[in-house]
Amino acid sequence: MEDLGLLIIRIIIGLVFMFYGAQKLFGLFGGHGIKGTGGWFESIGVKPGNVAAILAGAGELLSGLLFILGLFLPVAAVIITIIMLGAIVKVHGPKGFANGAGGYEYNLVLIIVAIGIALIGPGGFSI
Repeated sequence: MEDLGLLIIRIIIGLVFMFYGAQKLFGLFGGHGIKGTGGWFESIGVKPGNVAAILAGAGELLSGLLFILGLFLPVAAVIITIIMLGAIVKVHGPKGFANGAGGYEYNLVLIIVAIGIALIGPGGFSI
């Protein structure tokens, strides 16, 4: 049962990151693509914005896929952690803890899940 539990967690967390990566890179699911995301990054002081959008989107897409597959899981967890720490520092941190107020609660949960699963290991249902 543990292997199934780990698989379910890996799939959901991986899909979340792939979703956000697809928004940034391709404008899917209501996203703004590279140009729109890059402009937003520039507006919060992350420059060059388009390069940051490509790196963040590719990192989210890649880490999500690796997480789902259970392949290079520590690498995926590090990528997820770096991206979420960036989101906390640049956007959510100043708003406090509560997610409802735009805070970093959600980002922190994603970091902890990624690190926790990386420490536990991917389980039997992985590559």
